[in-house]
Amino acid sequence: MATDTIELSIDGMTCASCANRIERKLNKLDGVTATVNYATEKARVEYGDGVTPEALVATVHDAGYQAHLPASEPVEDSSAFEDPTAALRQRLLVSLCLTVPVIAMAMIPALQFTNWQWLSLTLTAPVVVWGAWPFHRAAWANLRHGSTTMDTLISMGTLAALGWSVYALFWGTAGTPGMTHGFELTLTRTDGSGSVYFEVAAGVTTFILAGRYFEVRSKRRAGAALRALLELGARDVVVRKDGAEQRVPIEALAVGDEFVVRPGEKIATDGVVVEGRSAVDASMLTGEPVPVDVEPGDTVVGATVNVDGRLVVRANRIGSDTQIAQMARLVEEAQSGKAPAQRLADRISGVFVPIVIALAVATLGFWLGTGGSVAFAFTAAVAVLIIACPCALGLATPTALMVGTGRGAQLGILIKGPEVLESTRRTDTIVLDKTGTITTGAMTLVDVVTADGIDDADVLRFAGAVESGSEHPIARAIVAGARDQVGELPAVGEFENERGLGVRGVVDGREIVVGRRRMLTTYELPDQLKTALQKAESQGRTAVTVGWDGAVRGVLVVSDTVKPTSAQAISRLRALGLKPVMVTGDNEAAARTIARQVGIDEVVAEVLPQDKVDAVKRLQADGKVVAMVGDGVNDAAALAQADLGLAMGSGTDVAIEASDVTLVRDDLNAVPDAIRLSRRTLATIKGNLFWAFAYNVAALPLAAAGLLNPMIAGAAMAFSSVFVVSNSLRLRRFAATASR
Repeated sequence: MATDTIELSIDGMTCASCANRIERKLNKLDGVTATVNYATEKARVEYGDGVTPEALVATVHDAGYQAHLPASEPVEDSSAFEDPTAALRQRLLVSLCLTVPVIAMAMIPALQFTNWQWLSLTLTAPVVVWGAWPFHRAAWANLRHGSTTMDTLISMGTLAALGWSVYALFWGTAGTPGMTHGFELTLTRTDGSGSVYFEVAAGVTTFILAGRYFEVRSKRRAGAALRALLELGARDVVVRKDGAEQRVPIEALAVGDEFVVRPGEKIATDGVVVEGRSAVDASMLTGEPVPVDVEPGDTVVGATVNVDGRLVVRANRIGSDTQIAQMARLVEEAQSGKAPAQRLADRISGVFVPIVIALAVATLGFWLGTGGSVAFAFTAAVAVLIIACPCALGLATPTALMVGTGRGAQLGILIKGPEVLESTRRTDTIVLDKTGTITTGAMTLVDVVTADGIDDADVLRFAGAVESGSEHPIARAIVAGARDQVGELPAVGEFENERGLGVRGVVDGREIVVGRRRMLTTYELPDQLKTALQKAESQGRTAVTVGWDGAVRGVLVVSDTVKPTSAQAISRLRALGLKPVMVTGDNEAAARTIARQVGIDEVVAEVLPQDKVDAVKRLQADGKVVAMVGDGVNDAAALAQADLGLAMGSGTDVAIEASDVTLVRDDLNAVPDAIRLSRRTLATIKGNLFWAFAYNVAALPLAAAGLLNPMIAGAAMAFSSVFVVSNSLRLRRFAATASR
């Protein structure tokens, strides 16, 4: 049966359980396979002939959410996109300003002036009604579909606290001038008519709003990787028609058009070289630092950079057919396919909320059935709901996240959101890109081998002088190495650059030739230099021959070098229980050489960006939870596909946007530090949530028995909140491991 694929935009999700509910509803349709991603607010749906896109939208609507079909034309005006954090930020700031005095008056007896309780009502009402409106709306939507989440608990608890406080003010004794919160620490039954819980209602609303705001802000970045990828291409292009050259916008380029690419310019789109020779820097695709030599008949890829020659290229793919557009689709598919991490509080609330509601109803029924007054029965039932929504729960995740991510930022580790933390706990395999991650990503002169009787300094002086006329990355590495070892270089005359082979020039009256072996085929090659060439090639390194007076006098070995701390970092990753795997676009020999130096056994070499994604998928299919570390555009899709993506901060914007964790330090040791910090932060959140719920479980029987004194409730809430904050602040002492 033929299938189509569509991507729907979903509105109205408030947590990961919403995404799971939509996913289940869609997958119940015949011939439908759906994946819903809470982070990107997208549903990727495969459907058969009997299903229409409109039916998919209707199914999502029936589940209580809104779905939108993809727009036929992209919206060009970025101002048309509304900032989803703006409304939530405004709601949070207003609620915070109103909540601070309410909590201060409730917790500090000296501030409880005459009729202070009426000011508390005035400040609290807009917080609970307007500030908490997203929670009430979500709770109602969940209720209509027979489910409960943290939104249900927040909505019921805050409304119960406000409602009962209003009852106590107008129909009880709490509205009496001069009323203060009692200080008795004894447990006594009361009808609750003298107690107000405004600080509970306002405080919980504001704390949860703060957590939701930080979550939405980090979630908003999910689509930035795609925008960054698509912005990599050239904006305009020089088209050659009828012998004339004209610069036009990239949108005007058509398949079959010939366009000119000058040195240093980006290649506008995928095509075939028809004129010229040059080296093309394709590192954004392959991740490898050595430019690729191209000549007529060779294919080139859009957004790569022409290094040093003039090229004329015939376009053969444009727009969405280009390789860069295909990479954008890879990133999008990987993000959409990620299993949404269930938030821990939602999982607990799935069991806790129904129990609390049942206990409140049972409490009401019990006291009415045993002859208690209606007021007393309602007091006990409402107390159950109030005590079930603690301030500590609102503080548990945001405080640990703020302290943990703040400490991470000080150490150069940027964690993007709470879902990231859960991935670090389960990760057992780490995939590492080679170039720019394990290695420096820049070509470096690593060895000089000379013929008998020839001084190393002479070879370096002559080769460096001649290569100084070239812009090729290998030439720059030789020049830099020569200057480091012999100082100033002599002048060169009669310089010639033979594309794809090497350079020649006259230095101190001698003609010096520097280049590939086939440029010096007529030159005598001593045995020790032949051995040096073979050894360099077997290790995947680049060997450059230097000759004069009819003989090869030396071999310069150029290679990407391992960062000083990489071996130590790999050892630390193993100690954390992670198996390292290297995945690289470089050749097998070079990859194996680097892997041996840092202690990696498993290597996947000579892969394209799609192959990197496939390598991650294969590991995941084997039951592994995979972390990926990379720094290039070619790593972006694999970073998004992995359960945990870590981007080196020295890398491209695309890699950084597609990752879950950004490492500002250009040091692989930051990876084990990031995983340790994330695991420690997650453990702190879990500890906070345990104590927040444990406080509830301990207090619920007292509330159900009608023994919950407001003072004890307030003190217990304050203690649980202080405990949670103090526990979170311990993360400030987290220390990175010093590099050897």
